[in-house]
Amino acid sequence: MFETISYTGTKSENYQEVCTQLHHLLDGEDNQIANLSNAAALLNFFLEDINWVGFYLMDQDKNELVLGPFQGLPACIRIPLGRGICGTAAETRKVQRIADVQAHPNHISCDALSKSEIVLPLIKNGELVGVLDIDSPIYDRFEEDDESGLVQFINTLMNHI
Repeated sequence: MFETISYTGTKSENYQEVCTQLHHLLDGEDNQIANLSNAAALLNFFLEDINWVGFYLMDQDKNELVLGPFQGLPACIRIPLGRGICGTAAETRKVQRIADVQAHPNHISCDALSKSEIVLPLIKNGELVGVLDIDSPIYDRFEEDDESGLVQFINTLMNHI
C-alpha cells in the first residue's frame, strides 16, 4: 500500500498527505496499540534521516511514561515525568524540539547515535495519553515545518484513540 507512494510535494503538502494516509489507515479501528503501531510505522516510512520513532504512554498509577509501540532500536522502558526530553514534554504538555540532545542538560541517552529529537505530547479530552518521540542521527534535523506537520499528525491520531 505505501511502498509505491513517493512524497514529492512541499514539506507541508507531504505532511498533509501522510495525515490523510493515517486517517485512512486507522479509520474504523479503535484498538489503541494497533493504531499507535501503525502510526509509528507510517512515520518511520515517511520521515527521512531518523533513527527512532515511537510512543511513550502515560501510566497514571506510577506517574511515569512507559514504552509503547515504536520503530527502531530497543529503548528506555520507563521515564519519570520531568526527566529527559520525553518527560519534560509530558510534564509541560509542550512540544520539545531539540537541535542537539547532547547539549540538553535533561537528555536521557538511549541511543548514542541520536543527535536531535522532537517530542510531542498526546492529549485527549484534557488528559495526557503519552508522547510521540522522534530521534535523528543529524543535528538540528527537525524544523518548524516538521513541528507543525507533526502537530497535524498528532491531531489526526488523537481522533482515532
